[in-house]
Amino acid sequence: MDQQKIKSIIESVLFISGEPVKISRIAKIAGVEKPEVENALMVLTGEYAQGRGMIIVRKEDEAQMATTPENAQIISELVKSEIQEGLSRASLEVLAIVAYRGPMSRLDVEAIRGVNCSFTLRTLLMRGLVERIDNPNDSRSYLYKISFDFLKKLGLESVNQLPDFESLSKDSRIDSVVVKNQEAGSQN
Repeated sequence: MDQQKIKSIIESVLFISGEPVKISRIAKIAGVEKPEVENALMVLTGEYAQGRGMIIVRKEDEAQMATTPENAQIISELVKSEIQEGLSRASLEVLAIVAYRGPMSRLDVEAIRGVNCSFTLRTLLMRGLVERIDNPNDSRSYLYKISFDFLKKLGLESVNQLPDFESLSKDSRIDSVVVKNQEAGSQN
């Protein structure tokens, strides 16, 4: 595969992920060897360093797309406004899924909603309504669960006090979607 295509895949994966991604995982997704991804990442990092709004940050065997430090003030204002505004319908849906079904992975949330939830989960994390923990079954991903702040803001002692918690937390239709998603993920 030519380097331009590998760079394109790297950009897409890093952009949509919103989180650090292992270089070996990018190589697997792209269907190329790890050194090819590392070379393309090095070229891409150099290209982004030339006055663009994005950079690629690398730490050990992971890479992540981020905004440039020069734009920190502008991004800070955007994030602040996101936190202060009301929750969007997408945020409320993701929050409900995590509250009733968590802890669960981003991929499981996306399987239930049918759309990418990276940015929505990021917003909920920044607002302190959900928290991210290591996934004991997959060291490459995280699980999301309701935070203490969420419970405090709703005046609840436990998620069990949410309306219809008993029936909604055990819906077999949702269980089947999550199981199918996990089975598909284990085959990759």
